[in-house]
Amino acid sequence: MSIRTRINYDRLGIFTSVACAIHCTLLPLFISSIPFLGIDILEHEGVEWCIILLALLFGVLSLYHGYKQHHHKLFPLLLFGIGFTFLILNQLTYERLIYLFIPASAVCIISAHSLNLFYSRKTQK
Repeated sequence: MSIRTRINYDRLGIFTSVACAIHCTLLPLFISSIPFLGIDILEHEGVEWCIILLALLFGVLSLYHGYKQHHHKLFPLLLFGIGFTFLILNQLTYERLIYLFIPASAVCIISAHSLNLFYSRKTQK
């Protein structure tokens, strides 16, 4: 008997969104101590874009699968699109509105994944 491991991209997307929100929200609070700790990579633009691309990858994979295979509801996709737009706006405005865009983005993206999970489970019963 083999054990088949299934990746739940919604949970992975929720985790990535929470990690991104924590990274973007808490980092400015500790910005003055970062040079003393030698952790300047956390504020590197490349790291931020990688996190954004991971959120996009997991979001697209999980939401498309849920939409196509299970529930055919567009609302999770719409929420994800809005959240992702806030995430990109945060990067393009040089994070001037970080305390507006990041929480709004996290709420939308996490809600999209949560709804996708809910709708998918509801149709499987």
